[in-house]
Amino acid sequence: MFTNCFKNNDNLSVNKDRNISNVEIALFIDQIKSNIWLFGIPSWLFGITDRSIAAFADGYLSPIEIFQLLTASFFFLSWLYLKPDESFNSNDLGPNEYQEYLARTQANKLQVKKLHMISQEYILPFPYICQIYHLLNLRHLETVHSFSLNNLKIFQISHFQPTKIGGIIKFQTILDSPGNALRIWRQPIVEVDLILHTPYTVELSIPVYNDKRIIVIFHAFPLNDLEHHFFIDIYSDLEWPKPLLQIILHFASCLTLFEDLPYLRALTDKNIGRLFNLSRTSNHEAALLFKRYVELYGSTGEPIKLLEGEEES
Repeated sequence: MFTNCFKNNDNLSVNKDRNISNVEIALFIDQIKSNIWLFGIPSWLFGITDRSIAAFADGYLSPIEIFQLLTASFFFLSWLYLKPDESFNSNDLGPNEYQEYLARTQANKLQVKKLHMISQEYILPFPYICQIYHLLNLRHLETVHSFSLNNLKIFQISHFQPTKIGGIIKFQTILDSPGNALRIWRQPIVEVDLILHTPYTVELSIPVYNDKRIIVIFHAFPLNDLEHHFFIDIYSDLEWPKPLLQIILHFASCLTLFEDLPYLRALTDKNIGRLFNLSRTSNHEAALLFKRYVELYGSTGEPIKLLEGEEES
């Protein structure tokens, strides 16, 4: 999800020697898992056979013996189900290819772990679709968040691309106030990405100085008609002290959520369903991503249709 947003992070990649070491450890652990699983099969079979012979020795099965046999059989089937994943092993790929795959996977995991700054989790007493409408409406950056963003302005939609299950919109924002605190993070004019990944996941990618970015991942999952589970994860490759950056991001995230609450409450009191009626959806360019959501999912979060000729990016 973050590969395209952090193209220039060569300094976060692990070196070759560390990759080789990680590959060797991963291969060793995979081999141990496979050996334990294979050794367990004859062990379970021996145990079931031994219990069966003992149970039938007197020609009578007691309830306890039946229970023991059923329990042993259940655990044996469970053991078979726990077979280690063989999607990427040395039988499917050549040794060099497998080591290459593991090295890349280990490096990506390490990079994502380093980039992750904070996580926040809330249960909000508002319908899920209110949150989706708010996240995908660009104008809310100017209105709902006018205080925290210090009157940030959107002055141009530069790109819009529908995908098979969502879409991407790029828009330019301007900090027209010389006293805007956001100048600490970014240039006065930058191009921001807003991406609808799934019916429940939205990404906001903000460029900062020196090709660095702050990426906010929102997950909104409906609990019932009146509540939703809301997750916020923030990633960044800013070279600030991580504890300081985490404090600032926690504060900023809490402030913007506090601004959201009155608006989400007002949406709940309205007939929010009408906003998800395609015939009534605004054609304004700031609402293009929201309109795309309505085309695909309506107000249910379930796919309505997939438009022909579209390809997932």
